[in-house]
Amino acid sequence: MSMVDLDLGNYERFLDVTLTRDNNITTGKIYQSVLEKERRGDYLGKTVQVVPHITDAIKNSIESVAVIPVDGKEGPADVCVIELGGTVGDIESMPFIEALRQLSFSVGQDNFCLVHVSLIPVLGVVGEQKTKPTQHSVRELRALGLTPHLLACRSAQ
Repeated sequence: MSMVDLDLGNYERFLDVTLTRDNNITTGKIYQSVLEKERRGDYLGKTVQVVPHITDAIKNSIESVAVIPVDGKEGPADVCVIELGGTVGDIESMPFIEALRQLSFSVGQDNFCLVHVSLIPVLGVVGEQKTKPTQHSVRELRALGLTPHLLACRSAQ
């Protein structure tokens, strides 16, 4: 399962699986599902809040898609890959970061691995690689309650 934007096709090719539109969990789908629940009265007239309503909807979407068999096989996939795109600290991604933080606790440390993908820019004619942006993004992630298990650093060199 992948939570992606327009990269769904890339994930299908890279992982050699066929995914459906259900595998594409977007902010719009999440907010729409919460608004539909609110209008049906599922929240008993309480104020809809990011935590717990939006974060619960994100976790529920991930958990429901993660158990769907892939490519006609039986049972859930062995691994559920979730891409949380964007930049650490952007307000748009904050509910997703919090939902993943909560999910890491509910599924347990042995069932959750966070891989942080970061750019290592190459500056100047000398071609010096700068790791400071990655250090800052890891610090920001840790401040938000998510500690990467692995760093996947990409660079022009």
